[in-house]
Amino acid sequence: MKRFCSFFLMAVAIFSAGPVFAGSRIVTDTISSKVLGADVVCNVYLPDGYDASKHYPVIYLLHGLTDTYSAWVEKGNMYLVADELMETGECVPTVIVMPNAGNPDVHKVWNGYFNMEGWSYEDFFFNEFLPRVEAKYNAGGSKGSRAVMGLSMGGGGSVVYCQRHPDKFSSCYAMSAWLDDGDRDVGDVNEAKKDKLYHTYMAVRNHSALDFVRNADDATLENLRTVKWFIDCGDDDFLFDLSVGLHQLMRDRKVKSELTVRNGVHNWEYWHQALRIALPFASRNFSRE
Repeated sequence: MKRFCSFFLMAVAIFSAGPVFAGSRIVTDTISSKVLGADVVCNVYLPDGYDASKHYPVIYLLHGLTDTYSAWVEKGNMYLVADELMETGECVPTVIVMPNAGNPDVHKVWNGYFNMEGWSYEDFFFNEFLPRVEAKYNAGGSKGSRAVMGLSMGGGGSVVYCQRHPDKFSSCYAMSAWLDDGDRDVGDVNEAKKDKLYHTYMAVRNHSALDFVRNADDATLENLRTVKWFIDCGDDDFLFDLSVGLHQLMRDRKVKSELTVRNGVHNWEYWHQALRIALPFASRNFSRE
């Protein structure tokens, strides 16, 4: 009887815990940067059954302003979504890299994915970070096996990275993206003070994703068409107009993009659900090179 009760309680505990996809791992790694003069921390999701001798596609998953490399794991629970989608076959086994590009102290610590005075993050990302992390984890290595996505500041970073480096990424998924076009007012940016938040804001303005499409010549537009684009924003998000505006500009200039508007605001509930669309989207657009 005792043996039966023990077995029954164990079965109840396993059933109550829900589906378990054992084997995936989150590795915290550090890349030393000469460009930035600093060490940059990242989280790396390694799928169930990861084998360093095999090659994997890679997704760069970017965080937003005031967050860090740990946000997608600690707040977004990305590993639960990734485990489920890879278990069901909706997403192929993929290495997912979450680099650090910020800090909650936005006034005193650098934030952002672009080059700006004192913070050449884009140079670091493409010249140091990307090649090193892909070599270490045997992932990516070509446009067809590489994707980028992110939320808010990271969503804008994803779009601009694909605009400026369309030869590097097969797809871009922008969630609630900060795509500043120079007209949006940000109340706590002090031009006279010119602290680090000021530089972050100006870098986004100077890398306007909307202006890029407006000003693109025919050759640039043709390059943009080699990337698969997906724009996702909540109907009550304060950045809604910019997302819809980018989609309209791309449509007008014959650059195909998908647009999804769901009920929601600028929060983790929205982005957690967006990831369920984003990961299969990236997976479908990886090529079999």
